[in-house]
Amino acid sequence: MPSTLNQYQQPVGEPLPAWTTRPQPPHNSPIEGRYCRLEPLDPQRHAADLYAAYSKAADGRDWTYMSVGPFADAASYRDYAERAATSADPLHYAVIELKTGTAVGTLALMRIDPANGVIEVGFVAFSPLLKRTPVSTEAQYLLMKHAFDQLGYRRYEWKCDSLNAPSRQAAKRLGFQFEGIFRQAIVYKGRSRDTAWFSIVDREWPQLRAAFERWLAPDNFDAQGQQRTSLTALRDAKSSAA
Repeated sequence: MPSTLNQYQQPVGEPLPAWTTRPQPPHNSPIEGRYCRLEPLDPQRHAADLYAAYSKAADGRDWTYMSVGPFADAASYRDYAERAATSADPLHYAVIELKTGTAVGTLALMRIDPANGVIEVGFVAFSPLLKRTPVSTEAQYLLMKHAFDQLGYRRYEWKCDSLNAPSRQAAKRLGFQFEGIFRQAIVYKGRSRDTAWFSIVDREWPQLRAAFERWLAPDNFDAQGQQRTSLTALRDAKSSAA
């Protein structure tokens, strides 16, 4: 972290003379993309589609590291969605695939700290219809862009169970920097969790944004929808050119 010296010749953090408290994220309108749209979670419009999408999974392993789920039936998922939709923090979004117009997953902004400009993405529940598609990457990009470009936050966090290898891999692919492990940080589902912390900070965002936009461009995909160049390769190329 950049530092300066104070009058006692002690290193102190970088001054932020123009800093002001960031706005609380609004949660009353969609966030539009090329492949998907993020809509505030609405159980009446989204719960049935979401339960149907999650039911495409062969088993309940996608919920192992979540604080909620799996859900035994559509009614139990609807009950959860109704509670989630009323939450002020986390703010839950449904991911709408534009090609089909259906909800195929959810994610949320949470642990919202306007005074310090810190915000976290969490409750990432992507169905098999969403995983490993441009839609899943764009959903993450749209929420990052909203936090950094529209709201002016300084730090965007990702946290997960340290044993959740797929989540840790996803964070690294998306450009988050690993910061360490908080031991015995949480008790959930009757077990202890060591939490892995990742973040992106505002000075890193311009290069990451450019890599996302290049990866999401239609000409980065062949006729079968397969990527021509990976997001990691594009991000590394941007870093080398900087």
